[in-house]
Amino acid sequence: MPEPGEAQGKQHAPATLRNRAAIAELLAEWLPETGRVLEVASGSGEHIVYFASHFPALRWQPSDPEPAAQRSIAAWTGEARLANVEPPIALDARAEHWDVARIDAVLCINMVHISPWEATEGLFAGAGRLLPPAAPLILYGPFLEADVETADSNLSFDASLKARDPRWGLRDLGEITALAQQYGFERPDRRAMPANNLMLRFVREA
Repeated sequence: MPEPGEAQGKQHAPATLRNRAAIAELLAEWLPETGRVLEVASGSGEHIVYFASHFPALRWQPSDPEPAAQRSIAAWTGEARLANVEPPIALDARAEHWDVARIDAVLCINMVHISPWEATEGLFAGAGRLLPPAAPLILYGPFLEADVETADSNLSFDASLKARDPRWGLRDLGEITALAQQYGFERPDRRAMPANNLMLRFVREA
């Protein structure tokens, strides 16, 4: 979770420094070469600054439902002075309408386990409305898998999340896949990532 910063409302999410390079390496394979990427639940804004600097041909749209996060995103992106990052917008994944123009990819990092299930439903519904065929919805985070032993660290993390809010917790990949298919996405490409995380690419059916 983001930690408060001292300057301009900036927040700091410690995990960002640990995972951003590995995520970017796979994004280089999975994102289109050009176009507009919507990041849902941008949090502190540190990820989008890093990705925008590494993928200058893409235009990045950060978003978050929390005003404090929006201020942090604006602070980080303003400091970075990147021409390919748009101002952050208020976006709740659960909303029936997203105030976003056409996009070419959706990226969502570490949201689905730290939010109610309705947010994940809304994520796929919204991405399904906006993405053209063959465009990707990319998720990153820890998940449960029926045929893969869950690491002890992830089990402890899941328990701590549920203790904070019973609506939170690691999601089952089978349930995520079934939900995705309801909104017109194919079964995901799956890549194992450091620290017992996964990256998943869901693509709209043609």
